[in-house]
Amino acid sequence: MNPPPIVDRQLATNGESLPQQAELEAWVAAVLARFPGETRHEVTIRFVDSEEGRALNHDYRGYDKTTNVLSFPFESPPGVTLPLLGDLVLCHPVVANEAREQAKRLQDHYAHLVVHGMLHLLGYDHVEDAEAEEMEELEREILARLAIADPYQPATAADK
Repeated sequence: MNPPPIVDRQLATNGESLPQQAELEAWVAAVLARFPGETRHEVTIRFVDSEEGRALNHDYRGYDKTTNVLSFPFESPPGVTLPLLGDLVLCHPVVANEAREQAKRLQDHYAHLVVHGMLHLLGYDHVEDAEAEEMEELEREILARLAIADPYQPATAADK
């Protein structure tokens, strides 16, 4: 059994309807439950505005634009074992806009992006088609356990 997650929730935006601590912990726990025996269980989740999101995306990925979620895996020094997974940075204006455009509940979209980011922290990627399919299937499975619809299917009137 995995230890309970430790989530450091940081707010660097004035956005409304940001996920609360209990929601973040539930979403992180749902991901970790899929990986029994995973001992890393600490994550920082920071909510930022467009300016900080753009700067981080530029500085760390070389893209001069905002993005919805950035993942920064913790790299432990050799011989040091710590329970840290890393950091997730979510840009609230981008996430809120995407949720509106995709006709999704904001909290469901946040849940998806936290799950997506957590999988990146655990080593998953979506550069190659096969990797993307594996990662998306894990996302669907984890989100279904949270009673959240498939994020890769168009929203229906019942989902709104």
